[in-house]
Amino acid sequence: MAHVLISPLNWGLGHATRDIPVIRNLLDHNHEVTIAGCGNALLVLEKEFPECHTIDFPDYPVPYSLGRFFLPKFVASLPRILRAVADEQKNLEKILSKNQFDLIISDNRLGVYSSKIPSVFITHQLHYHLPLAFWPVELLAVAMNGILHGKYRHIIVPDNPPGPAALAGKLSRPGTVVTKERAFFSGILTSTRKQTVKEDLDYLFMISGPEPQRKQLERILVPQAGKVAGSCVILLGSPQQAGTLKKSGTCRVINFASTTEKEDLMNRARFIVCRSGYTSMMEIAELDKHHALFIPTPGQPEQEYLSWYYERKGWFHSQSQYRLSLSDDIGIAQRPRYTGFPPMAKTRENVKRLYNQVLAQYLD
Repeated sequence: MAHVLISPLNWGLGHATRDIPVIRNLLDHNHEVTIAGCGNALLVLEKEFPECHTIDFPDYPVPYSLGRFFLPKFVASLPRILRAVADEQKNLEKILSKNQFDLIISDNRLGVYSSKIPSVFITHQLHYHLPLAFWPVELLAVAMNGILHGKYRHIIVPDNPPGPAALAGKLSRPGTVVTKERAFFSGILTSTRKQTVKEDLDYLFMISGPEPQRKQLERILVPQAGKVAGSCVILLGSPQQAGTLKKSGTCRVINFASTTEKEDLMNRARFIVCRSGYTSMMEIAELDKHHALFIPTPGQPEQEYLSWYYERKGWFHSQSQYRLSLSDDIGIAQRPRYTGFPPMAKTRENVKRLYNQVLAQYLD
């Protein structure tokens, strides 16, 4: 039995939830797993895997902005983040001095690696998409990625290989020789599982993400959603008010749903409205949902790029929250030109292949 340390970044829950099938697979192979994280990411994994040992392991400040200026704020926060990465390395050394591990899995935590223990890195962003004015920064970021990736044995990319079925488009395309040599395209990884249930819910509106943009979308979307004809549920993603139920027009409003409740609602929904975060995109691909409307978080280049990319591919319609006319945009999103994601291998098959072709060599 081998001992694995897995550490997800706590910027939203996406890193933690895509690690769930990986952890589950490791436990199925009778390996011991220790989870090192912080905040809601750690809480989610503690609840999912009470049998696993956990370590409170702080990461980095989240540079989110109220308006459309995520990028400048992110750049301004880089010195703090770099200091936090240096602290992360020091704290990791303390953890390693007290525990013996056979493998380290870092999900987007830049300082979680060791020269003495095989380390792998999980990310869907091998490349970045920045506004044209920042293209020198984009090129520099690609080069820095190559340096970073050289510290790991493998870079696990939860996407299909570069090509027509790549869910993340250019974001998951290797930009350096070092990255290309280490990249393993696992296919999508998500904790959300497809169920054999009737699609008896016309619309599911998922309002998620970090504050204050989550609240901004709630103010814009909820009044419009309440006027949509048909059965609908609004998930507010507000755990502070969990258990509170209310109505908006014809919609049932749930402040916070458990992982199981959210999975059930997504399976039942005929049409989904949500942010274009990569975790949600993998969930929609896993569930074979072909009708959805995406609303990218303003100023977040990844979500804005994915929305543009899916429009260009004819997969899904997206709309800015500042120009949202929900009834009109739902009508556009249901036009025949939008086909949904192409067929692809699902998480159950992907995580088995990941274990057999990458992880097993360090553990068995």
